[in-house]
Amino acid sequence: MQLNINGQNRNSSADASTPLLWVLRDEMNLTGTKFGCGVAACGACTVHVDGQAVRSCVVPASAVAGQKITTIESLGSAENLHPLQAAWMAEQVPQCGYCQSGMLMAAAALLARKPKPSDADIDAAMTNLCRCGTYQRVRSAIHRAAASMNSASMKQGGAA
Repeated sequence: MQLNINGQNRNSSADASTPLLWVLRDEMNLTGTKFGCGVAACGACTVHVDGQAVRSCVVPASAVAGQKITTIESLGSAENLHPLQAAWMAEQVPQCGYCQSGMLMAAAALLARKPKPSDADIDAAMTNLCRCGTYQRVRSAIHRAAASMNSASMKQGGAA
């Protein structure tokens, strides 16, 4: 089956029922997406499918063939951080860091559809679990990133 991952068409020889998480990690060597629970409860495995946050541990790879799959590896880079990554560091969100790629992907999907989220919007969208309990820092980082992204949009002449 052919999958579009981070803007590249990639061939997978995995069984059609194999969860997307394992195709990404084991076959494509994209290990930023983490296994947490295997039942879509924790969110460590969150990726985007056509811009929507999806828990990849329960989605068969065949179900997303032909759709745009985006993983944490393409959110930003060390040289060009995504505003969420910069905000995550500024707000000192990560402690152990295990859940962070899923948190960042869920937050990116939220900001893509709601550029100025309220606390209630953030609480509703961020259902990922963090054993370190950094939820208040996550909320602060999302607000910081939203402000940064909206400011950049205004400087470029866009409406925010």
